[in-house]
Amino acid sequence: MSIASFHLSKQSWGLLALSAAIFEAVALYFQYGMGLEPCIMCIYQRFAMLGLLAAGLIGMIAPRNFAVRSLAFTSWGVGSIWGFLIAREHIEMQTTTDPFAFTCDFIPNFPSFMPLHEWLPSFFAATGDCGNIDWSFAGLSMPGWMEIIFAFYSAVFILFLFFHFTKRS
Repeated sequence: MSIASFHLSKQSWGLLALSAAIFEAVALYFQYGMGLEPCIMCIYQRFAMLGLLAAGLIGMIAPRNFAVRSLAFTSWGVGSIWGFLIAREHIEMQTTTDPFAFTCDFIPNFPSFMPLHEWLPSFFAATGDCGNIDWSFAGLSMPGWMEIIFAFYSAVFILFLFFHFTKRS
């Protein structure tokens, strides 16, 4: 199977959904198993990862249907690129020496019709401080690793779009 046709398979969408679900489970382990408090930026990255999970599940529904596939690709693109940008900003919050450069809210800015932090506070409530580095591995803090993870998702997304459009040309 070539990479140009790989984007059409249920298995590839399933892999996207599975990997995002694993990252969500790891986030919950860090929160509840290790006692690390998620900040507002962590919650936004968690939400972006849910966008990737949704993309995978949507793509699995009907991978050859243009409308379904377009919705899945849109969710993948928005989730991966937005997640990367949020992780990048989070790193800047952790590394800045200017104490007035950023603020770390405690209430997520979800739309009023979808107050996820009220509906599922155990998953979407921000209780930590964005500037704290409570965990690191190999010299990178949590948002550093999330930047790499979202960069990988974004790169694969861009490659699939490139091969999708070059195949059609």
